[in-house]
This record gives sequence, structure tokens and C-alpha cells, in this order.
Amino acid sequence: MNNLRGQGAVVTGAAQGLGYAIAKAYIAEGMKVALLDIRGEILQEVAAEFTRLGGDVLPITVDLSDAADTQSAIDTVLAQYGTPRVLVHNAALLITCSMLEITLEQWQKEINIILQAAFILSKAVWKPMIDAGGGSIVYLSSGSGYKGFVEEVAYNPGKHGIEGLMKCLALEGQEFNIAVNCATPGAPINTPMSDSNYTEAQKKTWVDPALLAPAFVFLAQQDAAGLTGNRVAARANGTWDAIDLL
Repeated sequence: MNNLRGQGAVVTGAAQGLGYAIAKAYIAEGMKVALLDIRGEILQEVAAEFTRLGGDVLPITVDLSDAADTQSAIDTVLAQYGTPRVLVHNAALLITCSMLEITLEQWQKEINIILQAAFILSKAVWKPMIDAGGGSIVYLSSGSGYKGFVEEVAYNPGKHGIEGLMKCLALEGQEFNIAVNCATPGAPINTPMSDSNYTEAQKKTWVDPALLAPAFVFLAQQDAAGLTGNRVAARANGTWDAIDLL
């Protein structure tokens, strides 16, 4: 279990919802946190809040559907904070749309935010993590990562893809002491994306994303000698379940 104080973290989708909760938990652990999100105004407010809490944060407004913008953002993080202990790719876009209705542009945007950005961010930190002797990479999956859903023509394959990338990199990372895992919310969570996609029945049982944050602190502490190649379900009581997918 690696000590997190003073170490770096990268969290995408950090302006709201689960990403915000994860970033706040890392700040409480004494980490330096790069906050990546497309919603620049909200991100600046979050950065100011975290700074008041004593956090060392780097807010970067970025369009993760754009490869060049994504690369520029992670280059800025590496230049300012050096090699991160943990990369959490939480950002995603869900457009509920049938195959008849969805456009190629919509499909590509969702896939790019989920999968292309995961590749670019991971590629950028991979060699630095090797040189540092290890690290942890965490991708946000969901039920859509292993089941099918109607009108998730891009989101569903994107999440399946993220789990495939995790399995590949977890195997490759063993040699270099890099842990790579996927995490899923083990309960319906109250986030802006959930609000527009959950049923009223799901909303009756949803929970504050902060309750899931302990699992992400645990994952940040991992390297290849610990938990890697797993799908981790974060629970609202602060615990987690892990399924080895390798």
C-alpha cells in the first residue's frame, strides 16, 4: 500500500459527480490533483474550493473528445506535477440514441471521450510510471462494460472497450509494477449524467458519490504487487468488491 501524501493524481470529469468526489478524497489524502474537465467555469469554482481546503490543484479545461487537446492537457500535468501516482479516467458522455438515429459524429464523440482519451492519457503516463517504479491507472466502467443496453450504441461498446484496454495493460504492466483496474459504481449514484438517464425508480435509491470515494483511495495505493486486472465495485458503505478479469 503506497503512501499518497505529496504524490500526484490525475482525475478526468473532476468538475462534478463522482470525479469531484474522487478528487476531493485525494486532496484529503494530501495529494496534488490535476482536475480535467470540459466545463471550465465549474472547474474553476471547484479548484477554488479545493484550494481553500488546503489542496494543491491544477485545473485544466479540456475537450477529451479531441486528441490534440487531450494530449496537451496531460503534457501540462506532467510538466507541472511530474509522474502521477494515479490516473483516474472517469469522464464519459452518454447519448441515449437508437441505431436509426445516432450519427457518426455522435458515435465518435462518445467513443473518443471514453476510449480514445483513456489510450492517450495512459500512453502519456506509461513510460513515466515505468521510470518511477510503478503507479496505478483506473478506468471507470459500469454495467455497460459487461452487459448490453438499448440505445447505448456508442456508450456500451466504449465501456466494453475500456475493460478490454484494462485487461491488456494490466498484463503488460505487471513487469513494470503498474496496476491497471476498472471501477464501477456498486450502487446508483447521484450525478448530473445519472439525473438525465436514470429512471425514477433508480433515483429513489441513488447515493452520494462521496460514499464511493474510499475505493478510489484504495486503488490509488495499488501497484502490480497488489490489486491489478480487476473490476472493482465501489460500495456506499465504504467497502468494495473485486473480480479478477485476467
